[in-house]
Amino acid sequence: MSDSFLTARDKLRLVPMRDGGRPFWRQIEETLLADIAHGIYPPDSQLPSEMELAIRFDVNRHTVRRALAALSQRGILLIEQGRGSFVVRDAIDYVLGPRTRFSENLLRQGRAPDTEVLEAVEEGANEDVARHLKVRPGRKIVRISTLGRADGRPISLGWHCFPAGRVPGMIELYAKYRSVTRALKQIGIPDYRRQSTRVTARLPSADEARLLRLGIGQPLLVTEGVNVEESGRPIEYVVGCFASDRVQLVVGID
Repeated sequence: MSDSFLTARDKLRLVPMRDGGRPFWRQIEETLLADIAHGIYPPDSQLPSEMELAIRFDVNRHTVRRALAALSQRGILLIEQGRGSFVVRDAIDYVLGPRTRFSENLLRQGRAPDTEVLEAVEEGANEDVARHLKVRPGRKIVRISTLGRADGRPISLGWHCFPAGRVPGMIELYAKYRSVTRALKQIGIPDYRRQSTRVTARLPSADEARLLRLGIGQPLLVTEGVNVEESGRPIEYVVGCFASDRVQLVVGID
């Protein structure tokens, strides 16, 4: 429906109208959320089209689109351009254990993992990174920043730091394999294990909220881990930020 075909009433509704202090799009958001909670739209199902929802709620598509966008930001819906809106699956159990691996965690649950490299640089280690990797501050490290997805939905941000002298070619290898485990094997480090993990929670920054499609008030689960070689020598310091409405952290023992 183009603006030229909107009735006078429809044009007024382009400006948020309130009923009991709440705009129409918020009422639609709450109604759809209740429909999802009651199983009317189960996980992985597709919602009706914007036009069908506009007819159902007697509003214009702009109002519906705003409600759907709000549900997407909350991690309830996955909106795919040209396909429609889909209800996301339940929260993922992400196991933290001696062999924490992003892809393996997702594949075990029938999810499709995907990792996007946001930045890959060689730089001097700050004091915090140096302490975890047991190197001197300022020593060269490789830092790779990533965005992790499950079934196309963003669930985590990661910062992976390695002592540069131990991982020659790491940036190129990670870009090729999108896997720390496979890249390290190519370098000659066949395996590594998690030595320690620290879990905290905090609110996201504006950039983190944008990348993870979170509301600014939705908390992150943050993990800080040190991975070591078989000799016990630190090989990776990794920080992960997980969308708390999509991921449950589970402490496991191999």
